[in-house]
Amino acid sequence: MAQTPGLEHPHDADRLLQLVDTVLGELRPGARLHAGLDSQLDRDLGLDSLARVELLARVEREFAVQLPSDVLGNARTPRDVLAAMAVAGYTPSPTAHDDARLAVPAHVAGLPDEARGLVDVLDWHVRRHPERTHVTFYRQPDATETLSYAQLAEAARGIAGVLSAAGVQPGACVALMLPSGPDFFRCFFGILMAGAVPVPMYPPSRPAQLEDHLNRQAGILRNCEARVLITFDTVRPLARMLIGLSPSLRTVLTLADLDGPSMTPTPTADDALALIQYTSGSTGDPKGVMLSHRNLLANIRAWGRATGLGSTDVAVSWLPLYHDMGLIGAWLGSLYHGCPLVLMSPLDFLARPERWLWAIHRHRGTVTAAPNFAFELCVKRLADKTLDGLDLSSWRLAANGAEPVNADTLDRFAQTFARYGLRPEALAPVYGLAEATVGLCVPPPGRGVRVDRVASEAMRSRGLAEPVAEGADALRFVACGPPLPEHRVRVVDSAGRALPERRVGRLEFSGPSATRGYYRNPAASARLFDGDWLVTGDYAYLADGEVYITGREKDLIIRGGRNFYPYDLEQLVGELDGVRKGCVVVFGVVDTQAVDERLVVVAETREADAGRRAALEQRIAGAAVEQIGIPPDVVVLAPPHAVLKTSSGKLRRAAVREAYLNGTLGTATRPTWVQVARLQLASAAGRLAGTIRRVRELGYGAWVWAVFWLLAPLAALAIFTLPSLGARWRVTHWLARAFQWLSACPMTVSGLEHLPAGPVLFVANHASYADGLVLGAALPMPVAFVAKGEFKHNRVMRPLFERMGAHFVARFDSRQGVEDVKTMGAIARQAPPLLFFAEGTFGSSPGLRGFRLGAFQIATQQGLPVVPVAIAGSRRILPSGSWRPRRGPLSITLGAPIEPQGEGWHDMLRLRDAVRRAILVNCGEPDAGDG
Repeated sequence: MAQTPGLEHPHDADRLLQLVDTVLGELRPGARLHAGLDSQLDRDLGLDSLARVELLARVEREFAVQLPSDVLGNARTPRDVLAAMAVAGYTPSPTAHDDARLAVPAHVAGLPDEARGLVDVLDWHVRRHPERTHVTFYRQPDATETLSYAQLAEAARGIAGVLSAAGVQPGACVALMLPSGPDFFRCFFGILMAGAVPVPMYPPSRPAQLEDHLNRQAGILRNCEARVLITFDTVRPLARMLIGLSPSLRTVLTLADLDGPSMTPTPTADDALALIQYTSGSTGDPKGVMLSHRNLLANIRAWGRATGLGSTDVAVSWLPLYHDMGLIGAWLGSLYHGCPLVLMSPLDFLARPERWLWAIHRHRGTVTAAPNFAFELCVKRLADKTLDGLDLSSWRLAANGAEPVNADTLDRFAQTFARYGLRPEALAPVYGLAEATVGLCVPPPGRGVRVDRVASEAMRSRGLAEPVAEGADALRFVACGPPLPEHRVRVVDSAGRALPERRVGRLEFSGPSATRGYYRNPAASARLFDGDWLVTGDYAYLADGEVYITGREKDLIIRGGRNFYPYDLEQLVGELDGVRKGCVVVFGVVDTQAVDERLVVVAETREADAGRRAALEQRIAGAAVEQIGIPPDVVVLAPPHAVLKTSSGKLRRAAVREAYLNGTLGTATRPTWVQVARLQLASAAGRLAGTIRRVRELGYGAWVWAVFWLLAPLAALAIFTLPSLGARWRVTHWLARAFQWLSACPMTVSGLEHLPAGPVLFVANHASYADGLVLGAALPMPVAFVAKGEFKHNRVMRPLFERMGAHFVARFDSRQGVEDVKTMGAIARQAPPLLFFAEGTFGSSPGLRGFRLGAFQIATQQGLPVVPVAIAGSRRILPSGSWRPRRGPLSITLGAPIEPQGEGWHDMLRLRDAVRRAILVNCGEPDAGDG
């Protein structure tokens, strides 16, 4: 872009620094702080993300330029801003947005109601309208990229092939660290089509918090044991450090690595994991919410019914895709209902919130979702602007959730944008949580905002939501609506007893969207459940069947016999001169010498003068008395960045409380190079440990093969020289047991007492080439393996198999297969008994496949009982596609013989199903059906 005329470096540098000083002066009146070109915006000047948004907005107005959106995340100093100004273009006039509006999307008949998983949903759309636009992504304000259903499916199949070739096993976790955009969608479905589980992670954003960020992501990787991370080139050097910080991570792939041949999607059951959504937490105890395909589809369908979502709707979102509201609420909900999704980067919204509104205008957007701060930012930045031509009349549902909903914000938003056609009844406060997939409560569409005014004293002292009239001393709470269809909520006291309406207690819920727990975190999972109900961690009350959230359970403060939450006081203190807005935390600390908690207020400030700091403390104490009637016990004036926040900007109150208690609150942020050096050192140590671990694994594999080639000649010698099958079997049985013992794979065998004395058939599952050896070690008497016909043409294996009594059957020649079954039937009553691998083959995907009918036809025709044999663990010790043995436990379970009930077709099917059920119970793998 051309440089704006008149933008001369020395002159404009002075003007820019004056502008920065002005913003600093407004944030901290009286502070003696002046910016230099190389001052760090966050570390030196204390400008958080919202303050930088305000600064860049003023730069654009002052210099009549339009800065790229990525300046918000990339500019670290005023010099960086100056460099961006030098290549920026003119600010377009407001009328430049007033272009032709797009047509309403075409109606799609039906919904994928029979789909059992997300891949089925995508297939449903591809079969009906492959070229229909699914996503429109704004890469630049005037440049979009579209993605159709067919394009998404085609790209995902190729990515699935690459992941499968990289060793990703079905059911394994794959970490996904990508910014919002079509590449995220392609990779997400590529992971699903490979049968794996996506784990979204957010990319690093602030250099000042780099070390904390990567340590938190490493905690997630350690918990989910992801072996592969998909990321983008910009952060690949940082992402590679995670290999040393998380032992399981082996491979970091970028988009350029994901171009490969397509593969057929791996089938998955509806109760299989479709997503692990990690909530904000500590690095040592990450909580990954397990969501199955059934959970996701139940929530999406219930949300669609409650809000009337359909294919002619248009969703417009800037929410990050690593967050459940953006990932599930905006994207997957749009995918299911066939309504187009218009997406932009979160940075685009933060830099210019009007882009969100103009996208609603141009695409005739009907539904959106955003946290409360987004609506507040629109009011703050746009209330005094003239947005000529903007038309918001198509907007029918503006869901406000993911953080406490402020009634004043909603009122201001409705008043500000009414002149552009926004109907106030479109605003909808909603409630949800990751443990409920995403959404749990929503008001009726078009109802508008309902605010409940309750007596403050009754609420704080008795937990009673007693309605009061206008003008009285009141607290205000916003109705979040009733629970979604097929979901229930209740409010209980500390003893778990249900409370009547308008009594505050712990909110619990149940329904098909409810998670089954936290991934590999049984302690946290146990705390999540109260019988059949899930604990939300929120306090609330019910009124007329609707939910009113009063606050987080962990944020509740008990002081002077009264209960209150920190939110209003934090907001009030944040408005005081000298305090950084949005950087205040209020919490309680248990005092062992007193009944009540001590009330602590932590407020960030740049104020250095002792007298002014003392005065600020007094003003904070006065604000507390005004708001809640009692002064704080402790006021901490902390430096910038002492108040910790999540990636989405939420206050981390528990982390701030912990830092206060252990004396690390406000510890100076390490320079970026120091953080990188510390991470490199920690990663190097982890890489060294990983190298040692891999050497041990390779050494173990070499040892196992050495033992095998030591014992194999002895087994071959016995097979070819011993005269009787019984003798051959006894020798090979003990050699197999010796091999199992020397391989350090513990084996348990149960059910040998079920072996009948007379003729019988054995049917086993098949998961690995190791199954023959495992059964040879487990079974004390000879069996005749029924092997695939390909071995008849192997000059080495055929004589060995024949000397051990094996028989061969054709798998792919139907006519020969029928003849083979007849031959097997003729000898089925002879010793040794036949043993069939009824699945016929095996693959890398865990799961018990469908059973072939040959063994069961023989059993019904000959009247032979069938002994189910369940092998567990063999797939892990020698996976398909790999000849490197792994150490692991083995289990062989022989079930009670199952007698055929007749000779007919249906008798044969019943026998097959009964045997398969018995094996499924003990094989330790999911039901893969006919997969």
